[in-house]
Parts: sequence; C-alpha cells; structure tokens
Amino acid sequence: MGDQKFQHKKYSTPRHPWEAARIEQEREILERYGLKNKKELWKSLSILDSFRTQARTLEGKMRYQDEYSMQQFKNMIRRLQRFNILNEGATLDDVLSLKIDDILERRLQTLVFKMKLAATMKQARQLITHGEISLGGRRVTIPGLMVEASLEPTLSYDPDSPLVDELHPLRQAMLKSNKETGGEKEVPAEATGEENEDAAKNEIKEPAKEGEN
Repeated sequence: MGDQKFQHKKYSTPRHPWEAARIEQEREILERYGLKNKKELWKSLSILDSFRTQARTLEGKMRYQDEYSMQQFKNMIRRLQRFNILNEGATLDDVLSLKIDDILERRLQTLVFKMKLAATMKQARQLITHGEISLGGRRVTIPGLMVEASLEPTLSYDPDSPLVDELHPLRQAMLKSNKETGGEKEVPAEATGEENEDAAKNEIKEPAKEGEN
C-alpha cells in the first residue's frame, strides 16, 4: 500500500527528456495556458492518457458486445460530458481523438481568463492563489482544478474579495483593455498584466495557505 507520507506521483515524465521538438511544444503550451511548470502539463497529460488507455482497452471488448465494457464506456462518456470535454453520443474514436488542449481548457485558471475575470493567464493564476475566485459558492485556490460544466456559471469573484467592486482599479483597467482589443485577444503583459498584478498585490489580502495543484 505504501506510506501516506510518500504518495505516488500523479504524472509520468517523458521517456526521452531531450527531444527538441517536444521541448519547444511544451514551452509553447506552458506560455499559452500560463502553467507554472512542466509538472502541471504532465499532470494534464496523465489525465488525457488515462482516458485514451481506457478507450483502447474497451475497444476490443466492445466488439463482442460485452455488457460490462459497454457500461464502463457509458460511464467514461458521462464523466467527459460532466466536464464539457465531449458531447452526448460521443464514440470511442472521439475519446481517442482528444488532445491536451481539451483538458487544459477545463482548468480553473483557463476559465477565469476566458470569462474575463483576469486580463492575462498569469494574472488569473495570481487571483486564484490569493483566494479572490469563487466556484460553486466556495473560495478556490487551486489553478489546476478541473471545472465541471454545471459549476461554470457560478465562477466569479469571491464575495469577500475587493474585486467585487466594479470600480476597483484592476477591473477598470481590464474593462478599458477589453474595449481597446475588442474583447477577443489576450491583453499584452506589458500593457496591463504586470501593472494590474502589482495593483492587485496592493489590494489583495495575504495569500491563502492551501497548496496549489
């Protein structure tokens, strides 16, 4: 069973760590989604691999109309539906076609930025770790949390956060930036990101003590 003090890793590292093409691809993904390090990327890859592995295992069994395997497949599709990764009626091919972006798009950090609660991905991470974001009526401090579709409408600033005030300097700066960019492009860090983050640090209370994912 192992000691609880020494938990198993929830991810696996690349077999060939020095592949230039893979390193460049990982760097681009880290930058696009504002990930802290490659460990966060590898955790998401492990989630994706678990779905793919289960799909490959069930593929052969379902050819023989195995009822237990078919029920497992339905349960897997329901779980993917719950996180808005796949739609109803998805097939095994749809599961095998999933990409890492499908997983990363469901992270709390990504959704905070997509819903314009932050000006940049980096800022979205800061707001979460400082306890400024609420999900399902509860404060959350884990940027890598996978958000269920049913909870997505409840994503907002925490009621105790100073950012609830629409006149907060940070929100005013984001509103101005969204108008200038048409609300479609990420605001450049040199334009608002770092300045807004400095303003947030002055207004935000001390960071929450919970660990990050």
